[in-house]
Order: sequence, then C-alpha cells, then structure tokens
Amino acid sequence: MIVSVSRRTDIPACYSDWFWNRLKEGYVLVRNPMNDRQVSRISLNPRAVDGFVFWTKNPLPMLRRLEELEEYPYYFQFTLTPYGRDLEPGLPSKRERLLPAFIALSEKIGPDRVVWRYDPIVFNRKYTLQTHIRCFEAMTKLLGNYTKRCVISFLDRYRKIEGWMKETGAKTPTREEIEALGKAFSASAKKYGIELYTCCETVDLSEFEIFHGSCVDVSLLRGCGGGSWKAEKDPGQRKECGCAASIDIGAYDTCRNLCRYCYANRSLSVVDRNHRLHNPLSPLLYGELQAEDRVTERKMRLLRDGQLSLFNGYYE
Repeated sequence: MIVSVSRRTDIPACYSDWFWNRLKEGYVLVRNPMNDRQVSRISLNPRAVDGFVFWTKNPLPMLRRLEELEEYPYYFQFTLTPYGRDLEPGLPSKRERLLPAFIALSEKIGPDRVVWRYDPIVFNRKYTLQTHIRCFEAMTKLLGNYTKRCVISFLDRYRKIEGWMKETGAKTPTREEIEALGKAFSASAKKYGIELYTCCETVDLSEFEIFHGSCVDVSLLRGCGGGSWKAEKDPGQRKECGCAASIDIGAYDTCRNLCRYCYANRSLSVVDRNHRLHNPLSPLLYGELQAEDRVTERKMRLLRDGQLSLFNGYYE
C-alpha cells in the first residue's frame, strides 16, 4: 500500500521527529476522522509499504535524515506559491528559506522526485491574473533545473473559508481567466522544461498541454523503486481525482502552517489544542490511546512487483 504523509497536515514541516520515530518503531496509529474511537494500526515496514508520498510546504526539518528512507520508494509534493503571510502566515520566507529548500531537496533526491505544486491559485484584489502570470514565470525560471513536473489547481469554495473569501475578495476564476492563465503558464513551463498537470479539476486545459494529473502517482513511485505495479483509483477521493489508493497517516486540525485557504483546519484554537497534545514518542499524531478506543490492524495490499497478497503488518 502507498502511504500518504499527508493530505491532512504538513508532517514534514511540523511533525518530522514524530515521523522518524514511527519509522523506527515500524508502525503508526491513525484515528478515523469520521469516528475518532476507531483507530487503525498501520505497518511502516518496508515489506508492507509500496512507497511514501510526502506533502509539504517546508521540508527543511526532514532534509538531514533522508537517508533513513533508503529502503522505500518515495517522492515529495512541495507546495511553493508566491503568497505572503497574508495567506500563509506560518511559513518562513520564500526567498530566504523555501526556494533554497526546494533546490536542496532536489539536489539530494533528484528533480524527478520533487513535484512542484503551485496551488491553490487564489484570485483576489492582490493576487490578480497578471500577478500569477508574472510570478509563475519568475518561479519556473528559478526551479526549471530542479523539478520536472508542476501541479496547479484553483481555490475550492469550502464552507469553513467562506468568511475569509468574502473578507479578502477571493473568488473563483471565470472560464476566460482560467484559459488565459493556462496559456501563459504553459508557455512558461515549456520554456524551462516543466510538465504541467491539474489536480482535481473538471476544466479541460489540454489545448495548452496541461493534463489531468495524479498526485499519488504509481508511475513516479515505480521510477523510484522499479518493478511492475498494479493500483486502483482511490475511492475515497473526489471523482475528478486521479490518485491511486493510499493510506493517509495524518490528522486534521494539526497543521501549523495556518494557511488561510486551507480545508484541513477548523480554527487556530483547535490547532493549538491538538498541537499541545502532540507527543513525538506517541504512536498517534496527537493525544494518547483511550480505554474506549478500538484498534484494528490495517490490511496492507502490496502493489509492486505484481504482488497482491494481503499482509497483516507484522514482520518480527
């Protein structure tokens, strides 16, 4: 099974010590986000994990220990946008810290294993169509030697960010704006040898050589580890999503990046509460097991090398 680290929070940026501890222990506990009394025990043994997909806006805390992943296929989805602290208040300086971090990560593991995410694309009074076109051109020039693929998506209107969208004038783009952006982004990407894909978008931008992508992509993991793979589409994602099935080991309401447009946090107070409950030595991302919790072993279905056997996760 592919392990996602994580759509629900930024584990590399905020909880890397916890992740390394879980890798050493060989398993992790994850609460069901729909029923927190249900807990899955997920093996992280190399013989049970097909690979890791890391999602982050700041991989710096992980860089010095990447050699601990040598037994696993893996790649990074690195979100790097032109936004300032008005939209991404918890992140360090893009110019001074995150752009150099992107380059350093690419130099360590190779440009094929660092996917650049320019998303979500937010349109408001400050971040206009022309602002995005100008910033994307500048960023592709800097990153062209350090990535082969860029993923874009547009801001989704979640209920929890409706107030923020009204306050800042954020809006969903028109078809004309999307096409103008697609044409300009495609020209910039071609110039610097970067392939463009969309994430969970219904809009067809293939005329600009921008295609529907898969963020959890078996072809990328196969390139890391070789072998033949057989994977199914993730049934837990939206129908527009092309991702392969994976297990996510994160938890909602824990991300300290505090991006204003994020769907994964309810409020700063909830994030602060959960962060205070974080213990790097606990098998759970935050909190501890309770007497009423029901722990079940997650069956791990190995996808690589054509092996479709079910493993119970124990390899003593």
